[in-house]
This record gives sequence, C-alpha cells and structure tokens, in this order.
Amino acid sequence: MDDKEVIKIIKKVMPSVVSIAIAKKLEDLERDIPKELYPFLPTGPDGKKKLEIPDGMVDQHGMVEIGGGSGCIVDPNGLILTNKHVIDDPNAEYTVILNDGRRFPGKVLTRDPINDVAVLKIEAGGLPWLKFGNAAELELGQTVIAIGNALGIFKNTVSKGIVSGLSRAITAQADPTAPAQEMRGLIQTDAAINPGNSGGPLVNADARIVGINAAIVSGAQSIGFAIPVNAARRDLDDLRKFGRIRRPLLGLRYVMIDEALKQKMKLPADHGAFVVRESQNDHGVIPGSPAEKAGVQEKDIVLEMNGNRLDREHLIQDFLENANVGDVVKLSILRNGEPMSVNVTLEERK
Repeated sequence: MDDKEVIKIIKKVMPSVVSIAIAKKLEDLERDIPKELYPFLPTGPDGKKKLEIPDGMVDQHGMVEIGGGSGCIVDPNGLILTNKHVIDDPNAEYTVILNDGRRFPGKVLTRDPINDVAVLKIEAGGLPWLKFGNAAELELGQTVIAIGNALGIFKNTVSKGIVSGLSRAITAQADPTAPAQEMRGLIQTDAAINPGNSGGPLVNADARIVGINAAIVSGAQSIGFAIPVNAARRDLDDLRKFGRIRRPLLGLRYVMIDEALKQKMKLPADHGAFVVRESQNDHGVIPGSPAEKAGVQEKDIVLEMNGNRLDREHLIQDFLENANVGDVVKLSILRNGEPMSVNVTLEERK
C-alpha cells in the first residue's frame, strides 16, 4: 500500500473517529481516595482529606477530567463503538468530541459482559460513520491502520502496521487496581496502540473497521491487540433488536484438561473441560442453569461441543461466542469413565 492509498483511507476514516473525555465530580474522587494515601494528602477546613487539583482543572460544575479514550461512529444517528474499559465507571460522565470539535454528552447504552466492547449514544444526526469489515477474513501480513486519541492528548493519531497474529488470547487489566480479564480471539498487530487509542478503530485497506483497539503488552514494542469487530457488530444487532446485549449461558465452571492434569488427577481423558467448583462456596454446575436442567454433573468431563473437540486451544467460551440464546448444543461427556451425551438449551445470561 503506497502513501497515496494510506492518506486516502485516513481522510475517509478520520471524520468518524471521536475522542471520549471522562470526568467525575471532585467529591466522588475524594471519596474514592485509597486509605493508604491519606497520610500524604492535605486536610481541608472541614477536617477531611482533600485532593490538590491545579487551577483550571475543576469546571464550574465541580467536574474534573480524569482520562480519555477513543471511539468510532458506526451509525449516522449517533451510535459510537468503544471499549468497555474506557466507559466502565458508572459514576463518571462521558463527553464525546467529534472530529470537527463539536461536543456532546455521551449516554452509555450497553456494556458487553464478555467482550471489552461498549456502545455510547449522542443526540446528533447525519454523522459520518464507518462501515464494518469482516475480521474473520483477515490474513497474516495484511495491512491495517489504527486511529485514535493517543494518551487522551494527541488527537487524530494514526499508525500503520500489519496483522501480526490471529485468535490471540491474553489476560489484561485496564489499570493496576482493576480485575484481570481474559480476552480471547484477538487480532495482534504491530500498528502502534497506546492507552488513549483504546476504543478507536482498526481499519483495513477498504476503510472498513475490522477491529477495536484494545490493549498493549506492557514493556513490549510493536505488540498491540484489537477486538474483532464481528463481536461488536453482534452487540449492535442485539441492541437494535432487543434493546440490550444478549449472551448465551451454559452454566458450567471448569478447568481444561491437558496431559499434566490428567496424570495429576488420574483422569480418563487427556483433553476436555473438567466440571469442578472453584471453591467450597460455589458450584461446578450453576444451580438453575441450562447445564443443570440438562443433567450435567460435577466431575463430568465435557469432551466435545456440537462435535467440536474441547482442549486448551478450544474452550467452551470460544464456542459460546458464536452461539445464540435458544440454541440447542450437544455435549459429549465422560461420566465415571462412561461416554454419554446431553442436549442443552442455552438461556440468556443475566
């Protein structure tokens, strides 16, 4: 791809890329101060610990801007796709800044409970928007372009790279205090992705969005990850049809079996999902779940799902990602060494 082609793509995509400013009330920030920091903070006239905020950082409504991210318009009537971790704080306010400088309050419509995807809505119409590509058709070495609001400061940051890997799995944290989240099926790219790029689009040579920039590997260079847009497209379809994201529930807790686990626990299989509780206070088969209704039991080994082998590279959650609420899935099971099969009707995850 030569320079002229790249410039043409950027000019086509850029009007649809937005910045997302995150702000919180000063009193909420002070309420959230970790106790271990109290000794280092000044005390106000009321005897409470106060944050020292530079002049001009607190607006007339007592709001303090605490961060930023990126997003992209995917509907001319103001639907904006971004990362869940960008707009994950229920006590924050979000302002969407368009490429032409206009600012709109952003309303969070939905956050995907599984993928790091969320949808915002602004009250505007006739907006430039990005069309979807198909992440399933990506190939190694294919040229991609990442666009976003790098570090929340540098607007309209563009980086070009290639697809370095497909179907990657990582464990990521939005910040050091956030819980870790396993992310699977990711697009790996060497296009530079920075914290403020989160939520911005990864586009192909047709100027279509194929991924949502999501994560980097701390301390590494040229290793970034994007969520395949197919998951986000499905979320939008659910939102338009049902008013919410619907994800299928099976209802099992499990560990994946490999040769080492087979030897350690003297299991009769070297692959599959071993249904087992994570602690004494939970259940391997969630009470009231579709799996329990179908008769799945703790210590069962689920070998296959709809005829597809389960192993460390192919988890139950990977197959559920492509399933729908109401689907009937066939589980091939080993119970006490005896093979059997059960049909489970997937229900909506609450």
